Amino acid sequence: MSKSKSRITPEDALAFHLEPAPGKWEVSATVPMTTQRDLSLAYSPGVAVPCEAIHANPETAYDYTNKGNLVAVISNGTAVLGLGNLGALASKPVMEGKSVLFKRFADVNSIDLELDTEDTEAFINAVKLMGPSFGGINLEDIKAPECFIIEQRLKEEMDIPVFHDDQHGTAVICAAGLLNALKISGKKIEDCKIVLNGAGAAGIACIELLKRMGARHENCIVCDTKGVIYQGRTDGMNQWKSAHAVTTDLRTLEEAMEGADVFLGVSVKGAVTRDMVASMAKDPVIFAMANPDPEITPEEAHEVREDAIVATGRSDYPNQVNNVLGFPYLFRGALDIHARAINDEMKIACAEALAELAREDVPDEVAMAYGKALTFGRDYIIPTPFDPRLIYRVPPAVARAGMDTGAARRPIVDMDAYELSLKSRMDPTANILRSINTRARNAQARMIFAEGDDPRVLRAAVMYQRNGLGEALVVGREADVKKKLEAAGLGDAVGELKVVNAANTEHLDEYKAFLYNRLQRKGMDQHDIHRLAARDRHVFSALMLAHGHGDALITGATRKSAHVLELINHVFDADAAHGAAGVTALIHKGRIILVSDTLVHEWPDEEDLANIAERCAEVARDLGLEPRVAFVSFSTFGYPVSERAEKMHVAPKVLAQRGVDFEFDGEMTVDVALNARARENYPFAKLTDNANILVVPARHSASISVKMMQELAGATVIGPILSGVDKPIQICSTGSTVNDILNMALLAASKVS
Repeated sequence: MSKSKSRITPEDALAFHLEPAPGKWEVSATVPMTTQRDLSLAYSPGVAVPCEAIHANPETAYDYTNKGNLVAVISNGTAVLGLGNLGALASKPVMEGKSVLFKRFADVNSIDLELDTEDTEAFINAVKLMGPSFGGINLEDIKAPECFIIEQRLKEEMDIPVFHDDQHGTAVICAAGLLNALKISGKKIEDCKIVLNGAGAAGIACIELLKRMGARHENCIVCDTKGVIYQGRTDGMNQWKSAHAVTTDLRTLEEAMEGADVFLGVSVKGAVTRDMVASMAKDPVIFAMANPDPEITPEEAHEVREDAIVATGRSDYPNQVNNVLGFPYLFRGALDIHARAINDEMKIACAEALAELAREDVPDEVAMAYGKALTFGRDYIIPTPFDPRLIYRVPPAVARAGMDTGAARRPIVDMDAYELSLKSRMDPTANILRSINTRARNAQARMIFAEGDDPRVLRAAVMYQRNGLGEALVVGREADVKKKLEAAGLGDAVGELKVVNAANTEHLDEYKAFLYNRLQRKGMDQHDIHRLAARDRHVFSALMLAHGHGDALITGATRKSAHVLELINHVFDADAAHGAAGVTALIHKGRIILVSDTLVHEWPDEEDLANIAERCAEVARDLGLEPRVAFVSFSTFGYPVSERAEKMHVAPKVLAQRGVDFEFDGEMTVDVALNARARENYPFAKLTDNANILVVPARHSASISVKMMQELAGATVIGPILSGVDKPIQICSTGSTVNDILNMALLAASKVS
């Protein structure tokens, strides 16, 4: 394992914080703020209603404000990372960073607050006065011993969780790793001799938590810069150190290390020597957590003790003690039960959940991200921060502990549903949809909803318009739309939506003339044209779009997609001959794969397959992906030879002749396309990473693949996204939910095509 430090330069760091805007986060509204109605609801006069509700029942603040998902990261900058007392202002980049980590790893909203005071009472009073704003307080980078006083007082005087992460975050991850290290070595915590070097905030918190978990006071030796903290010592003592003084003749760290089972270091580089490690008991556990350089490196420890289990605070060594494994999920669980505090039981539950997770099989995408196999053992006792299971495994454990100990104001009734909701918080679909939503909101497209007789479509249309995305144009009969909206509890929306049909449009003759001109040599007479234009909502909607009487079209919720596409083709060239294609996005375990064609081409030839690849690449880029195309088959690069696979072999050559600007290769089996190890057998392969686009031989194979992934693997499906048509048109599936229809409307509005 390399010991090289990060290659990030000062210039890189400054540029990162400067661009695209100074700092690391901004405020973003979660409600529409486009119309006067929006403003009236968000502020005066509408805002008076929740104010009165909260005054009458303070608990409803969790329902009507962001309090329940908002944590303040607060510091005075007296102990910034390993940099010392830089002051409040210079600590702000760290606190901003902590805020974005809350959001990234647990979807917890967070704001950083830097208090310009070293007066303990002033600090306590300031935080206490801000209590009503937040669901929790994360104290950060406050020097000892003031941090102990501040946290204890705030915990006593506030009714929300107060958590000094420098203390307890380190303690929780340390405890998780130690549980697994002792499991490997076959030892029990109550029998272990534990030596702690570093009696500051983190060290004291570590030893206190381990004692709560079963470590015996008399077996725990705490050392500081002056040596062992023993009963009767007066030099350099305070009340927090005194609580861990033991009766012993040991006076130095070197003496204390002899026969020790566990060493915990939150001190300085080089504090532990090889001789000290050699003197430890069998299967020693060494947590050398000094930053940026550990008390002893894993290489140095293993030179004298091959049986040692070593953890550090460094990401370039195995077993990193990383606080990001703890604080986001502790607060996530605490916030979700509206906790009064984060107590020891909740911290222990977090540690035990992390330890259990590290003992399970590691998802392939995590192992691939780290470039190595990760299996429970001496070099893997703590989960990696990017394990996607953390979000739905740790917070429920914390929440249960909070409920069991009476810390919950609002216990979770359905824990299974809660775990599912946590999974959806970090679904990569959310990131894609967030980007699409932004583009759609900027576009303000007039969205044509073709199937105004379906309640799902009407509800999606109302959501589209009320969310400030643009104007919803509903194709249907006024009376029918009114009746269905009222039945759905949306009677107040009747006057908001614009209902369009052949009877109330002034453009019907224009539409019919256009349609007759397209279809007169395809067996259609004037009567046929009238029936299509005046009576078929799909054709009428497409005609509206073709004439610029709307900006985008969403349809397909009530009829099979193949039938809808056939009707749309009366108005647009949305067929195989004109290069259209249907692209479906599969999202599964953090991976996003596009599969095509799932809509237009039934049995494409090599030219069609090349067209499909280009359409897929366009969609991929609209979704923020760099296209890597694999033409997939049951054969790989020509073997086994088959007439059925021949076109998949030829299609990449066709694409090469076009000089496209994205990666592609084939033909290959799916495992070669998606698995780097399988691809190693073909060193000539052109893909520099796993494919994110699979071009399949035919529509039936595309459909089978997508639906199998959806049903058996639980993959999230977006699409098919219709690409290669002159105007933005998206076709839903008949089983679409309201949210599915709205998401497809967002795709159409943002012109992902």
